[in-house]
Amino acid sequence: MAFDIDIIESVYSKMGERIEAARKLLGRPLTLTEKILYAHLNDPVCAKVYERGASYVDFLPDRVAMQDATAQMALLQFMMAGRDRTAVPATVHCDHLVLAKVNAEEDLEKANVTNREVYDFLASVSNKYGIGFWKPGAGIIHQVLFENYAFPGGMMIGTDSHTPNAGGLGMIAVGVGGADVVDVMAGMVWELKMPKLIGIRLTGRLSGWVSAKDVILTIAGILTVKGGTGCIVEYFGEGAHEISCTGKGTICNMGAEIGATTSLFEYDSKMKEYLEATGRSEIADMADKIAEHLRSDDGVHQKPEEFYDQIVDINLSELEPHINGPFTPDLSWPISKFTRAVKEQNWPEKLEVGLIGSCTNSSYEDMSRSASVAREAQLKNLKSKAALTITPGSEQVRFTAERDGFLEDFQKIGGVVLANTCGPCIGQWQRDNAGLKKPNSIITSFNRNFKKRNDGNPNTYAFVASPEIVTAMVLGGRLSFNPLLDTLINEDGKEVKLGEPKGEELPVNGFAIKKSVYVPPAEDGHKVEVTIDPHSKRLQLLTPFPAWDGNDLLGLRLFFKAKGKCTTDHISMAGYWLMYRGHLDSISQNLMMGAVNCFNGEVNLVKNVLTGKYDEAPKVAREYKNAGIGSVICGDENYGEGSSREHAAMEPRYLGVRTVIVRSFARIHETNLKKQGILALTFADPQDYEKVLEDDTIDILGLKNFTPGVPLTVRLIHSDKNTDEFPANHTYNQSQIEWFKAGSALNLIRKQAEGCTNK
Repeated sequence: MAFDIDIIESVYSKMGERIEAARKLLGRPLTLTEKILYAHLNDPVCAKVYERGASYVDFLPDRVAMQDATAQMALLQFMMAGRDRTAVPATVHCDHLVLAKVNAEEDLEKANVTNREVYDFLASVSNKYGIGFWKPGAGIIHQVLFENYAFPGGMMIGTDSHTPNAGGLGMIAVGVGGADVVDVMAGMVWELKMPKLIGIRLTGRLSGWVSAKDVILTIAGILTVKGGTGCIVEYFGEGAHEISCTGKGTICNMGAEIGATTSLFEYDSKMKEYLEATGRSEIADMADKIAEHLRSDDGVHQKPEEFYDQIVDINLSELEPHINGPFTPDLSWPISKFTRAVKEQNWPEKLEVGLIGSCTNSSYEDMSRSASVAREAQLKNLKSKAALTITPGSEQVRFTAERDGFLEDFQKIGGVVLANTCGPCIGQWQRDNAGLKKPNSIITSFNRNFKKRNDGNPNTYAFVASPEIVTAMVLGGRLSFNPLLDTLINEDGKEVKLGEPKGEELPVNGFAIKKSVYVPPAEDGHKVEVTIDPHSKRLQLLTPFPAWDGNDLLGLRLFFKAKGKCTTDHISMAGYWLMYRGHLDSISQNLMMGAVNCFNGEVNLVKNVLTGKYDEAPKVAREYKNAGIGSVICGDENYGEGSSREHAAMEPRYLGVRTVIVRSFARIHETNLKKQGILALTFADPQDYEKVLEDDTIDILGLKNFTPGVPLTVRLIHSDKNTDEFPANHTYNQSQIEWFKAGSALNLIRKQAEGCTNK
């Protein structure tokens, strides 16, 4: 389905002129990334050169998207912004709140009862403010966006870290916090530091067991979870044009796992075919007419080293399947070395469950290749030795896959088809015997495999691979099985070997769908009422955070000093807690529950300086707040990596955290902290992290002269009355300093809206 054709026509009509202006300004050929960025500047004149990695830039995105878990808080904030309708097209997608337990039908039915209050709220707010609403079961946000909204050369922001999936259709699509989306829906610009560029040159072509997933699994091993921070990853080369459109989406989707701002591919015939197959031929026709603007200039292709900050070369013909993990998506193993690693690392060799799907790998092509493995298993009389679950990416994919027999192929080897939602990928999985906490191994085609991510068990060793490798591993029943080389004993006692998977990029008979899964908003939402039960534990109207009082922050107490990896999952857990995403007070009861306390190595156990005793982290934070004491969180490298969830910034702000000081931040989380009025600082000398002690009182000095580029001073007053003083850096520009002064970015937006109303 083609939505918002007028928006796309408008973008394309201006693109050539703006790109030419940028080319003249920079005096050189342009990369695709630069073309799209400069075409979406708030400044239509294009009169300034922006320095990569340094200049803050104001952009005008074409649309925004929200998934139901993050949409609740985003829309609660938007309701405070003082607008009658969103300034750009927006959609809400109900994909996160469905708990996977039995099967698609039963799980979805239960979710519609359990989450009725939230779904009704999201539907009514969407109806009132002109937002498209995708019902529970419609599909995972990124697959639905790919099928309906993504278009080459566009710009989109979304409240989910895997929004870059749309880069597979040549779109700059960035995962952000809800506050960023509120800005854009309220008619404000979207601010981003001009990214650096990483070029991935692809040569050769994929074959056999190797898939697009193996490209990004390989790159994750090369660049690590923070190697793409502050960068846009652009894929080019003849190999890029050999990869299917949805395969490109898979690669861009997992760019989030290397910390990249986003990733994208140039417009090509694969994208054209996909647009046509999904009922958007008119967009393909429009893109064909401006195809020169939807690819890098020839000069860039000829000498890419002169235009990218870093180049990585991948020969697709030499690539082999990869399996990444456990516990981090960048621990990358070629399958030829994985078997030995399993033995040497003493990982649980028996495979308990294989899970295919998620926003990363749930396309028709993924389903068809995996189903071919399942079909061959039937022909060769092989039985699954581990459980298998299948999550289609959308109702369109599910219905088409069912029509073409793929789902039956999975079911014949014991596979269970789950709802078209995120499910186990984000911890929404009521797994049998998960509470036993025994060491065990699972393998998924998902994107992340942080500890406790999928089932809440810290002893679940989660590995990431392509859907076809996952399906084969289920048949083998052990991590040491290599389907490229090893044989299996079938039910007849014969030794058999799996052949290479085969599949179709697009359905020969076209996509189909029968269910009504989309609800357009009312043309006039003034009469639509949004009501929230004041006694609800799932939804709560927001109260503005207090503005800065104009003084230095004195007498703060250390609340938490996190050791090692501290993702947004550790700061604000998903799983069970997803039900409270619309209620700030309720969800704040999970603050820092998953983080490791540097002083005792324990999880969810910190010292309360008011009592001298140790207690659960959220309880201690709330006691400090109730006592009127501001607090501080200290963190290690890449603090806040992972999901875009702004709850990881709103919760500490709500419970009185004034400052977060770390060795380094993940991009989205740093912005989220700034938006919520928390002072986000980094140790100028990373070793100063070691100086912070458990009983410290902390002062932040220099705020009266808070200036871009000028460090602030941290003073530690230890329990023995000795002090340490050192500088702390920040990345605030003048606009962001105004967020801090106002108490939050939303406070500033509301103040500006009230000013316009008063006029």
